[in-house]
Amino acid sequence: MYEAFAMSLPKVYHRFSLLSLHSTTSPFLPKTLFFSSSSLPLAIKRLHSPPLLRAQSRRFVAGKQFKAKSTMASSRFNHLVPVNTLTAEDGGNGTGSNGAADATASVAYDDDVESASVTGYCLPPFEIRDIVDAPPLPALSFSPLRDKILFLKRRSLPPLSDLARPEEKLAGIRIDGKCNTRSRMSFYTGIAIHQLMEDGSLGPEKEIQGLPEGAKINFVTWSNNGQHLAFSVRLDEDDGSSSKLRVWVANVDTGKARPLFESPDVYVNAVFDNFVWVNDSTLLVCTIPLSRGDPPRKPLVPAGPKIQSNEQRNVIQARTYQDLLKDEYDEDLFEYYATTQLVLASLDGEMKPFGPPAIYTSMDPSPDQTYILISSTHKPFSFVVPCGRFPKKVELWKANGEFVRELCDLPLAEDIPIAFNSVRKGMRSINWRADKPSTLYWVETQDGGDAKVDVSPRDIVYTQSAAPHDNEQPKILHKLDLRYGGISWCDDTLALVYESWYKTRKVRTWVISPGSEDVNPRILFDRSSEDVYSDPGSPMSRRTPAGTYVIAKVKKEDDGDTYILLNGSGATPKGNIPFLDLFDINTGSKERIWQSDKEKYFETVVALMSDQKEGELSINELKILTSKESKTENTQYYLLSWPEKRACQITNFPHPYPQLESLQKEMIRYQRKDGVQLTATLYLPPGYDPSRDGPLPCLVWSYPGEFKSKEAASQVRGSPNEFAGIGPTSPLLWLARRFAVLSGPTIPIIGEGDEEANDRYIEQLVASAEAAVEEVIRRGVADPNKIAVGGHSYGAFMTANLLAHAPHLFCCGIARSGAYNRTLTPFGFQNEERTLWEATSTYVEMSPFMSANKIKKPILLIHGEEDNNPGTLTMQSDRFFNALKGHGALCRLVILPYESHGYGARESIMHTLWETDRWLQKHCVYSSDVKADVSVCKDNAEGTVDSQSKAVGAAGGVQELANLDDDQFHSIRRSLLW
Repeated sequence: MYEAFAMSLPKVYHRFSLLSLHSTTSPFLPKTLFFSSSSLPLAIKRLHSPPLLRAQSRRFVAGKQFKAKSTMASSRFNHLVPVNTLTAEDGGNGTGSNGAADATASVAYDDDVESASVTGYCLPPFEIRDIVDAPPLPALSFSPLRDKILFLKRRSLPPLSDLARPEEKLAGIRIDGKCNTRSRMSFYTGIAIHQLMEDGSLGPEKEIQGLPEGAKINFVTWSNNGQHLAFSVRLDEDDGSSSKLRVWVANVDTGKARPLFESPDVYVNAVFDNFVWVNDSTLLVCTIPLSRGDPPRKPLVPAGPKIQSNEQRNVIQARTYQDLLKDEYDEDLFEYYATTQLVLASLDGEMKPFGPPAIYTSMDPSPDQTYILISSTHKPFSFVVPCGRFPKKVELWKANGEFVRELCDLPLAEDIPIAFNSVRKGMRSINWRADKPSTLYWVETQDGGDAKVDVSPRDIVYTQSAAPHDNEQPKILHKLDLRYGGISWCDDTLALVYESWYKTRKVRTWVISPGSEDVNPRILFDRSSEDVYSDPGSPMSRRTPAGTYVIAKVKKEDDGDTYILLNGSGATPKGNIPFLDLFDINTGSKERIWQSDKEKYFETVVALMSDQKEGELSINELKILTSKESKTENTQYYLLSWPEKRACQITNFPHPYPQLESLQKEMIRYQRKDGVQLTATLYLPPGYDPSRDGPLPCLVWSYPGEFKSKEAASQVRGSPNEFAGIGPTSPLLWLARRFAVLSGPTIPIIGEGDEEANDRYIEQLVASAEAAVEEVIRRGVADPNKIAVGGHSYGAFMTANLLAHAPHLFCCGIARSGAYNRTLTPFGFQNEERTLWEATSTYVEMSPFMSANKIKKPILLIHGEEDNNPGTLTMQSDRFFNALKGHGALCRLVILPYESHGYGARESIMHTLWETDRWLQKHCVYSSDVKADVSVCKDNAEGTVDSQSKAVGAAGGVQELANLDDDQFHSIRRSLLW
């Protein structure tokens, strides 16, 4: 899976330039202007926020309303339908916001509602559901000339039926055979164009016209001149599946769209790549071969046994990759779906085949549009590693379809060591120089790809023209003692080369002069990747007329010197304060020309907008795109222009969840008993006052991280002024249920010097959790008997270990998609690069599976049935649950059909939230070991809901009733709920 992702990086860098607005700036991937959907806030929806005790006061069965009484056995019904199921949520059609009927249950915690007897999918309380169901805002994409913005419209959560479609799990990827794409692709529902006016405002919306009704749009790309868009379109079919993809093009000025190919039989093969603009009027498209027949049929009787052999005694260590090929039939099926016929297609309708059919994985035109760098994979395939390690061939072709030469044909790479910084042998990272018409560069390892081999140099960077003269050999550009990490190009006088080494966390930036052999390379920055306080920032890039990105050079009119722009996150002990520096590459001097408002707002530089002209930019003509947000104000985007630094707001997104607009957020600092300073973000519900309302039930949600030093682990990361973004499964949803939420408390696992961090994992994990719990109790915001812990993936692993080794801290836990038995991941996991046989005691002691007999607090396990993440097989939760059950632990296992490592379908997400809320209400809010004063309720045991509501305490509107006997307790609570 990692290799497959890595294969796509050059394509992203050189062609699409995709970058999330708030992603960490990479030293070698430029800031660009295509914004991912995940980086934008959710759209507003008018949300109803009924009081907690009335949120679920009515239930419906078979369309008939009845009011529950404490003596009614209403919970015996298997399907309870909430009130809004009977009235339409979306346009009065009786469906949910995603078009799927909400024939599910919404059940508040009640001992009489034993959820083990509830079948079907359930809905969480309204106050949670309404936040999750808010329709999303569109994604944004700026034109190459920065004069237009696309609004790519999206739907809300997809229905489970989308995930239930058949998929082929082959070679580490999942394929939708019906569409011939990767399975479970999201999509856009429409495209609108806005002109960006001189004053920063947006012109009227112009919708792309001519698309078929219900079009699912993907892979939207601009032509280099910004006059056309290319994108794929697919449609839903009668059987619920989607059709194959066709390429469409749209004229940006007129807004009219049409299919690129006149023939209706030409479809996109999007298993790996899809299409690319070769020039402003021609695309190179991956198509399904017209001669391809039906998919191969699986033989009823296999030709023989499945055999794997290592009779050559090769050392082959691999992590627990999933969805690998299993037999010859899988090989045939993979080859069938992945084989592509490249086609050159012009906007005037002309088309011709390009090369023979093959499994093409990437296509990259040269900046001058003369050549195309094409990568492919071929047999022999592997049963032990994913397709990213299959044999790889890289060839050079002319843009007219003429073959030039083969650059390399790398063999199957099953034997890459598991140690971090180990790589494939031979040429890798083959790309075009962004500052040259058609010059290639690449890197080759000198250590055989094995990070454990000590050699100097370790990597060598080479460069060569696309059409070298006779006997012209590749030129050595630079030698590195660490592992190569990329290059930022500028021109023949300047390029920055990056190298790093995970074991020591060392990162270096070199300054080189690619066109001057007599200028020696020099180190510009040499620091620890963990030391965020010393991060100088990354160079900002400008777009060239060829559509590539190079380091922007800036001149100040008063001195004539040339500078570059360093865009940094500005980590400080008080939180991140992003900045923009003018940096003299020769002297190292710098001048801060912009900095975020550190008092109230969190602002970041997103992209350079004044890059239409070639050459150096004048500081007085500088224009940048920034984002701005605060604790309570969601992200908006601005154009900032020099010399006045005048800011023009270009978006006005409404608040996505106004009922939580006044939530309270604070970045807090506290200390672990070994002296390590820790950080967390504390969220409190709107209107909460600890002195008036008392302590709340608290949800702690985190994810451990590894460090090499206490100093680095103690540094503050993040900003107290960032907007509280709430995703579909975010723990912040429980602010709407009157919980305190401690989000992301740092759980540093430190291994200084030669010590490995995981050798003291349990000790440091517990110490970090103790410090966090003590802090929220000291502040008076958390009830010590009502603190729950949860996490996803490695956070789930953390949760299980804390319940096993620190049961005094938490009343219950929620663990999603975790791995609990490290002997099932014997060749490394997370950042552990030793094998089980090299660190047996560490693997065993870290595994909560081995301590299942110690877990006495309630634990909820949730897992996707089709988890494809290396290490977190669904089997991990299943076996852990059986171990817990075998020792009488209070536990629950929820397996979500069709879901992968993260959860996507609305039904699955809503049910996950229902399960979590039920668990928290039952084992945190209503925890049976709670001690509290409930005298204010005793006289109202038989009163009305309204009178009892006055006794609601601070813990989410539920009065603690532990001093009453069981009958009184349940009678009052049921009357409160009903």
